[in-house]
Amino acid sequence: MTDYDARHDGAFADDTGRPTAENGMTRRQLLRHVGWFGGAVVLTVASGEVISHIAGSPDANASAGAAAAGSGALRFVQVSDSHIGFQGPANTDVVGSFAEAIRQVNSLGFRPDFVMHSGDLTHLSTAGQFDQVKQMMAGMRTDRVFTVPGEHDSIGDAGRAYRRTFGAGTLGDGWYSFDTHGVHFIALVNTLSLEKLGHLGTEQIDFVRKDVAGLSSDTPLVVFSHIPLFAMYPKWGWSTDDALQVIALLRRFSSVTCLNGHVHQLFTKTDGNITFHSATTTAYPLPQPGRAPAPTPQVVPARQLKEVLGIRSVGYHRGDRELAIKEQRLA
Repeated sequence: MTDYDARHDGAFADDTGRPTAENGMTRRQLLRHVGWFGGAVVLTVASGEVISHIAGSPDANASAGAAAAGSGALRFVQVSDSHIGFQGPANTDVVGSFAEAIRQVNSLGFRPDFVMHSGDLTHLSTAGQFDQVKQMMAGMRTDRVFTVPGEHDSIGDAGRAYRRTFGAGTLGDGWYSFDTHGVHFIALVNTLSLEKLGHLGTEQIDFVRKDVAGLSSDTPLVVFSHIPLFAMYPKWGWSTDDALQVIALLRRFSSVTCLNGHVHQLFTKTDGNITFHSATTTAYPLPQPGRAPAPTPQVVPARQLKEVLGIRSVGYHRGDRELAIKEQRLA
């Protein structure tokens, strides 16, 4: 994982160089998490080339301004990994932090065209948890709410309870696509084969093949999934074993953006015409790949928790073919 380590290298220690744990996370590790989860990236797509800018730079501000301008603007929000039903010291009030995320969506200064929840809506797939998160999301000021399931939404029944609550109008095990503002969106399900996270399967890959067959190669694509569609850290199930078959189908398009959850942290990877963005969470942080024996919830000081949680807003302006992605903390 060279790309990852290049951005998040080094051991964790205090200012003297000694590793000193505080509530399960060292001081420097906490500071890294604060910066890492709160970072903002603006993605510009022009003439088939994907260019990233640091948020706040002139280029980034120009991209965001272009995306927000005019009647042709598309603006949507991604939230992820609310884990309603989780109980543990990493976050003793996941309902409260998800409610704060909803308040932040409602305070963005614009009404999103839609909100996408990219999985792990619940923690244990119970009917009560699905009902609670659905009722909470009904409070979002947006025209539409979309979802894809996480593995925590598929526990024990291969996602049937999830689909009863959120699967209306979807195909197969819950996948679907839609078009708006000149952008084609594809929502995939890669969390049902729990013995080999993640996995798409031949039926879903065939769906993608047929779905994109009639699209012009200059159509911007946005693909949602819970688990990354690239090999971020397979040892922890942070990859999709058959994703390359879908990626091959997307290579002919000049602009492809893949947005996922699952890993509870920001990460960006560009592979030719395809850019992958992992989202943060509204529940609790997870460790960096390889920095812990397993991806278990990380405890930070309570006063700092909202600094490592957040939402993502995305803007697109059809005339300029620009896609602007901004990460926002709950704090």
